[in-house]
Amino acid sequence: MEKWNQTTSDFILLGLLPPNQAGLLLLLFIILLFSITLFGNSGMIYLISMIHLIRVDPRLHTPMYLLLSQLSLMDLISISTTVPKMAVDFLSGQKTISFLGCGVQIFFFATMACSEGLLLASMAYDRFVAICHPLHYPIRMSKLMCVKMIIGSWILGSINSVTHTVYALHIPYCRSRAINHFLCDIPAMLPLACMDTWVYEYVIFVSTCLFLLFPFLGITASYGRVLFAVFHMSSVEGRKKAYTTCSTHLTVVTFYYAPFFYTYFQPSNVRSPTGDKILAVFYTILTPMLNPIIYSLRNKEVLGAIERVLGMVSTKKQ
Repeated sequence: MEKWNQTTSDFILLGLLPPNQAGLLLLLFIILLFSITLFGNSGMIYLISMIHLIRVDPRLHTPMYLLLSQLSLMDLISISTTVPKMAVDFLSGQKTISFLGCGVQIFFFATMACSEGLLLASMAYDRFVAICHPLHYPIRMSKLMCVKMIIGSWILGSINSVTHTVYALHIPYCRSRAINHFLCDIPAMLPLACMDTWVYEYVIFVSTCLFLLFPFLGITASYGRVLFAVFHMSSVEGRKKAYTTCSTHLTVVTFYYAPFFYTYFQPSNVRSPTGDKILAVFYTILTPMLNPIIYSLRNKEVLGAIERVLGMVSTKKQ
């Protein structure tokens, strides 16, 4: 092992699954979830995806669904960054990842994590304005404002990710090259460094506050105000629709933020690599799969658009 560490800059991903039949069954289940995610977020040929629906159906060309299309895109990139590599490593038995490959994985994973946190906050603000200030909605959530929110989420997430990626790859790793994770996650790489990383760990904490904690507090405040307004609605139907919308969004927020908080806000000396890997499954695999299900199957407008598009496809075939 010492000789290997000295002669190569590659890393080893120890992975999530045990190298036995149980691990193979779990991998097949993860591949199934990955396939569901691909179908739900992008679609294949004649099957309808969230992004495709929003592009072809003008009735979904609203700020909420434009934001949702970006959420689907981020989920696609996020899960595609981790699952294919995990599957190849397990099936081939080769767990190495190149220095450059590790940097690419860090960049895309961190970009999607930060950008999605900001995007979820934008979606919460959209619902807040729509329910609490409906007359101001066309002004506060104009198409230009929506585009600014989307571009801002991508740019800020990318800038933060580039900063962390460059620094993480410049840290000297001399103890080992074996990362006890199924992806190149910076907190899992820091124990391998041969330098004191407490300052950088503090930087990660600040970054997590900026891109996860503060957006989460904004989401909580927005939905708190929304629920207060909904409670005083005179229309039973309007109250029911608003409660349904809020519950779906809060479900996504809980699944996304809770594992991140538990992982990144814990001191490094009390964290468990096994626990970190299990929690990472939630925000790298389960959440990208659940988002299109939660936002589409419980949404009458999206389901109606699916029926209309499928009807157009069947008509063209005939």
